[in-house]
Amino acid sequence: MDVIKIDDLEIYANHGVYEEENENGQYFYVSLRLELDFKEAAEKDDLEKTVDYGEVCMFVTGFMQENTFSLIETAADGIAEELLYRFSILRGVQVEVKKPSAPLGLKFGCISVCTKRRWHRVFISFGSNMGDRRKNIEAGLAALKREESIRLLKISDLIETKPYGYTEQDDFLNGAAEIETILEPTELLRLLNEIEEENGRERTIHWGPRTLDIDIIFYDDIITDTPELTIPHREMHLRDFVKIPLAQIAPDFVHPIYGKRLSEL
Repeated sequence: MDVIKIDDLEIYANHGVYEEENENGQYFYVSLRLELDFKEAAEKDDLEKTVDYGEVCMFVTGFMQENTFSLIETAADGIAEELLYRFSILRGVQVEVKKPSAPLGLKFGCISVCTKRRWHRVFISFGSNMGDRRKNIEAGLAALKREESIRLLKISDLIETKPYGYTEQDDFLNGAAEIETILEPTELLRLLNEIEEENGRERTIHWGPRTLDIDIIFYDDIITDTPELTIPHREMHLRDFVKIPLAQIAPDFVHPIYGKRLSEL
């Protein structure tokens, strides 16, 4: 991935825990690392194929001056997220905010914080077997589309499947989607659970009937297993209602544990 670096952009703004900092203001210095692919821009000498770093600097300056935060951590995190939302060509950002005049009453060089944010490639599966199944799924996907932190890239066809595990229930409609998100795995899990609950999901019977079920199957190529979340999904390789829709939208994606493409699984 290519990188554009902007070092020590000087901005006079009003951020700090103390009242005088918010009233009087002080200088801050912001450094950026912008991750993108500018190969085509370089080959064609075309500004439209890269990011205008002058526009980036103006945007960051405006963000710092139009907001007031107690913590520079909040400022850095806000800059990172807003850059990814505003400049769609960016794949990731690193933001450092320096505060050289922090009122510590001690001699020091500089106080600074640094944060990294990026778009992550994620595959989710979804299903419903209660009420209007198609309408439930459409409502869940619409909720995802409304989230600024989510980009809905591909959606599979829906397939009808027999219930898995607990079989004394109606058939499911199932599908899968490819998304991009700046949310970390546990943040994404909480969002998906909220969308499920907003659409009437009740967790009473394990593998039981549900108005809407949304699972994280893959998140980039990470492998993690915690009490809260397992990625890749532990049993996806056993479930045709997951594998078939996923193979339709991403046949060449390789399972990070089994080393096989979805089309092979």
